[in-house]
Amino acid sequence: MAKKVFVSFDYENDKHYKHLLQAWDANDGFEFSFDDRSSGEINSDSIPVVKAALTKKIKDAKITLVIVGKEANKRHKDYKEIGYKNWINFEIAQSKVNGKKLLAVKLDKEYESPEALINSGASWVIGFEHDKIVEALRKL
Repeated sequence: MAKKVFVSFDYENDKHYKHLLQAWDANDGFEFSFDDRSSGEINSDSIPVVKAALTKKIKDAKITLVIVGKEANKRHKDYKEIGYKNWINFEIAQSKVNGKKLLAVKLDKEYESPEALINSGASWVIGFEHDKIVEALRKL
């Protein structure tokens, strides 16, 4: 049975990695299966609406997989209203509050990690590699 996973990522810069996870899941040639609980693009400019939608999806998952790209800890223009540096940090915080396991997939070891991941007990994978991600998910 596939694990219920919420994928946290920088939509502007790293959405192709989320699409790659979905492609692995759809391809029978890959040993990869997950029940994607992530939100599609939320068609609202209302921060409270976006927060509510993301929180609902996080609560429905067992694991939050955080894709740590180059801009993962960059300050969002609406950070004050979000209440966190950016949406990824919000999603990690909500995952922690709701007792979700965290898997951080750091695309490059030099990239700055989201602040909310520090001392979070997250499992880590360095590099976006199928075998490493599968093994890490298996252990959670």
